[in-house]
Amino acid sequence: QVQLVESGGGLVQAGGSLRLSCAASGNIFRVNAMGWYRQAPGKQRGLVATATSGGRTDYADSVTGRFTISSDNAKKTIYLQMNSLKPEDTAVYYCNAEIRGSWGPPRNYWGQGTQVTVSS
Repeated sequence: QVQLVESGGGLVQAGGSLRLSCAASGNIFRVNAMGWYRQAPGKQRGLVATATSGGRTDYADSVTGRFTISSDNAKKTIYLQMNSLKPEDTAVYYCNAEIRGSWGPPRNYWGQGTQVTVSS
């Protein structure tokens, strides 16, 4: 079993910054990719940013230039540095990971979510 534990959400004023963290633990042989998704009230969950074990990163157009995803492979942890936050960034942010355990094919895992609220 694999667990993803997120931290770092909270309330911030528009223009401010927050840093989210997500640590993976459990039966992990290889982390293929980790990323962040978000879901605002009444909307579908969507991609924010992803990072592969090979170093490739992808961002949603709405956060490009403001958010940065990074990883500490030794700690199996990813971070999302969010700058110049806007009220429309308000959402529950979920950590996602594609992880291969000691047996079987890679599986997709989700964290419990952390609330980010940006006030105007």
